[in-house]
Parts: sequence; structure tokens; C-alpha cells
Amino acid sequence: MNRKLAVLAAGGTGGHLFPAQALAEELNRRGWRVVLATDERGARYADKFPAEHRIPLSAATFKTGDLVGAVTAGWNIFQGVMQARTAFKVLDPAVVVGFGGYPSLPALLAAITTRRPTVIHEQNAVLGRVNRFLADKVDVVACAFPTLQKAGAQVRSRALVVGNPVRPEIRALYDVPYEPPTGEIRILVTGGSQGARLLSELTPLAVANLPESLRAKLSVQQQTRRENLEEAIKVYKNAVVPAEIAPFFRDMASRLGRAHLVIGRAGASTCCELAVAGRPSILAPLKIAADDHQTYNAKLLADAGGAEVAAEDVLTLEVFTKALTKLLSDPQRLTRMAEASRSVAVPDAAERLADLVEKTAGNAPPR
Repeated sequence: MNRKLAVLAAGGTGGHLFPAQALAEELNRRGWRVVLATDERGARYADKFPAEHRIPLSAATFKTGDLVGAVTAGWNIFQGVMQARTAFKVLDPAVVVGFGGYPSLPALLAAITTRRPTVIHEQNAVLGRVNRFLADKVDVVACAFPTLQKAGAQVRSRALVVGNPVRPEIRALYDVPYEPPTGEIRILVTGGSQGARLLSELTPLAVANLPESLRAKLSVQQQTRRENLEEAIKVYKNAVVPAEIAPFFRDMASRLGRAHLVIGRAGASTCCELAVAGRPSILAPLKIAADDHQTYNAKLLADAGGAEVAAEDVLTLEVFTKALTKLLSDPQRLTRMAEASRSVAVPDAAERLADLVEKTAGNAPPR
């Protein structure tokens, strides 16, 4: 077993784990061995992660001004660094790649203090808190968006834009042309968990508020919070709009490929997948997102003309209904928006990031 090994370290959310998984799959194709470093939260998203095994790491966060919390978090992070260093002695990784989130911090600190090659990848248009701390300490900074808010001038000057790695089934949609609606109009609503209450409640009401002539053409697939499930079903039924409602869709790629319009939040993965798939969208950035990063994520699609963006404070039922009516009544505009979305896509982001990882590992001096 003399194949090179990469440790991929990522926080415990899908937004961190899914790009890491896409890189892992590409590295596997190139003959690399992969190990995942994350916490217990991350393990929930890692059932299909193509890694030999997982390094469980202690990690924690704390609120500004919370002295006790800071001390506790510091001790947990120290323990995580020691756990990672112990694992690295056995594994001897050729490179350690961090995707942000607190579980990635101890792995990267362990790599830095043992002089191992390091790469961080920032999925959002705003440099996250952990990546912000690490950016001037690692060998390479890669990012998904051409803008990188909250990064110092030196970090921005050396950051390499590689895009956001997407899953292969999403990547395949880049080669599938957008077909504007000619009869049935299919709407896909994403985001059924954290921060999704606004869309879970407002989207069915806005659809029900549309003119009957438009409603007669619609079919809706909506991810919604469990507590909003029954009400959403009731609203769509009363509006005589065929709707499939569930807390989570596992076959998101096929649904995205059939959608004529997507409604959702503006997480990094969502925005990059919309671009690769070439789908028009209405985006409502999550107001409480750290450093307002979803607004900056959405800006890439909005500036290109691929998305309509509405801040939570202005997204009333009236505004939402008006935007839907305007878009759904204009198939040509939906087509233009789809083309605009695809124009800012980086479909080969996983390959670009893998090239960068291999180069960084290959350039490492002997330890």
C-alpha cells in the first residue's frame, strides 16, 4: 500500500462534507487513498463518503465574550490536535485538505505543526471563521467564488479560484440543455431544514395566490420542514396544484434536471449546483447566516442574470407572488436565466481542486 494518502477535514454539515466528498471521489479515481477527519455531527453526512476510515476529532466553538466557553473550546481543540497528530504518525498523509467548520481546525493545526502540506478550500463567497484563522498559515488557499470577503489583501492575492466541487450526478447536468416549459411548469423548492421556515411557509401560499391560469400548469416538488408538512399539503390541495412534499429528497440531481424554476436559500452548494445545472432561480439568502455569506453567494448568479434575489425583510407574500407570476409567465426569460446561470459554472471544480492538491503534495520538501 504505497499509494499516496490525503486526509480531508471538514465540519459537520452537508455544505462542508459534500464538496469534500466530490474531491475524495476524484482523488480515488486518480489512485489516492482518502481518510476523512470530522466530528460526530459530520458522520451523519458521511455514509457514502469514499474514505478508508474516519478520524473522529474533538472540536468546539464558542460565542464571543464567553470566557468559560472559550476555555472549554480551547481544551477540546487541543485534544483534537493531539488526536490528529497521533493518527498522522500512523497514516503519514501526503497532504491535509480542510473544508472549513470547526472539526477541520484541529486537523489543519496538526498538519501545520508537523510540517505537512496543507490546502484549505472555502465554499462560500465569504471566508469562514476557521478558514480565516488558517488562511495565512496553510500552503494553498482555494476558493469557490471569484470574490472572497473577509479575507485580507495578501490572502486574496494568492487565493486560487477553482469552483465548488459538486457530486458527479450534478456535474452530469452541465451537459443537459435547459428545456423551457411548453405545457407543464415544474417548480423545485429546496431547503427543508435549518433556516427554511420562511420558504416552507411562504412558497405554498405564494403558489396558491397565483392566477388560476398559471396554477393549472404547475407541478411542485418541495422540501419542507416536518412541522410545515401537513399545512403545505393542505394549501396545495386547495389550490388544485399537484405537489410532492417531503422533508428531504435523496434524488436531488434528477429533480433539479427536470425543474424549470428552483426556489431556495443561497448556500454555496445550492448556488454552484444551480450554475452547473443551468437552472433559473429565486433565492432568499438566510438572514442569520454568518457574515451574511449567502447574500454574497447569491450575488454571483444575480449579477449574471441567472437568479432573482430577495432579502428576507422584503420577501412578503405580495412580493413573492408578483415575482413568481412574472417569471412563470415568460418562458423565454427563464431560458435566458438558465443560460446566464450556466455561464458562471465551474463544472470541473473537483478536477481543478484535485490538480491543486496533487501539486501541493508533490511540491512538499522532505520532512
